[in-house]
Amino acid sequence: MKYVRQIVTKAVVAKGKKKAEACETLRPPNNPSSILGCWVINHSHQAKKQGKFVEVTGKYDINVWYAHHDHSKTSVFSETVPYKERIKLHYRDEDVHGVEDVHVRVVQQPNCTEAIITSDGELFKVTVERELHAEIVGETTVCIQVQPQDVEEEWSYKDESSSSTSSFDESSSSSSSSS
Repeated sequence: MKYVRQIVTKAVVAKGKKKAEACETLRPPNNPSSILGCWVINHSHQAKKQGKFVEVTGKYDINVWYAHHDHSKTSVFSETVPYKERIKLHYRDEDVHGVEDVHVRVVQQPNCTEAIITSDGELFKVTVERELHAEIVGETTVCIQVQPQDVEEEWSYKDESSSSTSSFDESSSSSSSSS
């Protein structure tokens, strides 16, 4: 045991991942005739750790380009949609010391997978999917084995300082004698 040392360092101590699909119902100001396009933009989020979960609070804008008034006019309807996700954490070690940092990475940005007009012809039903990955960085202890101090690794190297000096002296003396 006298050749084992403990190093306290920061490392990823827990991870979690969640893929979610949400169905949003939107009410445009005009009764839609058809949907011409749908996209999701302006995604933002914040995260905090709560017990063995990371709670992510975010929002994004859903934009629906649609025709109305019997396909005679088009408009873009936009609505900001908030969301909350709880990502379950899986720990490698149970004993974590000190302050923990929460890092959330968006694996898949919110994306529209389906947009339809409801059967009553007044609403949009938009399906949005997203995927988030959470990591907790905290202090942990790493054990390493050390070698006794009297053992030194062998290095092979050339001592090039004397050979480069002599070649420099020879070249400078030969050039001065030829002049």
